[in-house]
Amino acid sequence: MARFFKRRRNVVLLVIFAGLAVSFFIFQHSIGTHLRAVSILQRFSSPDSNGFFLRLVRHQVEIGESQNKDAPFHYRLYKPLGVTDPPGVVLLHGVHHLGIEDPRLVNFARAVAETGVVVMTPELQDLADYHITSATVNQIDAAVVFLSKEVNQGKVGVMGLSFAGSLALLAACDPQYADRIGFVLAIGSYDDLSRVSRFFATNTIEDPNGKTVPFAAHEYGVLILAYSHLEDFFSAQDVPIAREALRLWLWEKPEASRFAEQLSPAGRAEWELLLHHRDQLRQKFLDEIKLHQAEMEPVSPHGQLQGLKVPVFLLHASGDSVIPASETSWLERDVPQQDLKAVLISPALIHVNMAETVTLRQKWDVVHFLAQVVGGTDALR
Repeated sequence: MARFFKRRRNVVLLVIFAGLAVSFFIFQHSIGTHLRAVSILQRFSSPDSNGFFLRLVRHQVEIGESQNKDAPFHYRLYKPLGVTDPPGVVLLHGVHHLGIEDPRLVNFARAVAETGVVVMTPELQDLADYHITSATVNQIDAAVVFLSKEVNQGKVGVMGLSFAGSLALLAACDPQYADRIGFVLAIGSYDDLSRVSRFFATNTIEDPNGKTVPFAAHEYGVLILAYSHLEDFFSAQDVPIAREALRLWLWEKPEASRFAEQLSPAGRAEWELLLHHRDQLRQKFLDEIKLHQAEMEPVSPHGQLQGLKVPVFLLHASGDSVIPASETSWLERDVPQQDLKAVLISPALIHVNMAETVTLRQKWDVVHFLAQVVGGTDALR
């Protein structure tokens, strides 16, 4: 009898130890992904930060420019050192003239790469010139194919900032390339470009529940809308001057106003309205949106995500005044539910930046969301 109880005790202990081992593995994995998520956020916000625990999950990163002549675009590659068979992620910049040189993008790319991921940032020429086109969707697909070969992995992840996140979702719908995409993370992205453009023009949000809510749009959005079709605002003679002046204004260059002085009297009057009295151009903007509806539909995820078959993560700042957070609520409806892995609309973010003052709970929500993305990156191996 004593031998029976001893044997039974040994079996019970074996089961307990096995359970503890499994629990430790799961818990350790959870700790690891969350620590890496914290590392990404901290290094993105403060590139010089170097805490003890976060050093445990960081790797040195080698940064290189385009080296492969077969690449159909300029790109930058962030490679973690000392990592065997690292997964790969294509990180897409938003509508900004600095493109892959944008310091925020550089910080984010380096922070992600430090967690053991090869990060590629392709130069998307149209987005860098403030145009949202289907050509960028094709570039994203090409970047996915290129990076998957570069890292010798069947799939790579795609992370799109702002307008690029929406185009990444469209790229993932192409059956020719979908099997190369492991997941899509869209940060601060839109569902319907026409609806976002109406937000720029009217300072009102159209939410999925049928409500129209007043909300002040950032001037950046309406200026991008005008920049796309300056012929709707200026004479043929003034268009080249207006294009250069507005480009300089978007680049925050002081010489923009001096350049605009070369416009005709009618052009200068329109310039003043565009920059300082946009409320008087509301109907003109609405007419322009209708006029170019056919151009906006192909670059809008709305109604085009039925064929999506990749995991999707959606992140948005609740107070985003460039692309309102309601657009992620629309995307949440449009993305097939079986593919929607996580959604977070948080006051801890400002467009694609971290807010300076947030609560501990808000920080945790962002960390936990990003930890799920990190887990999705691990699954690419």
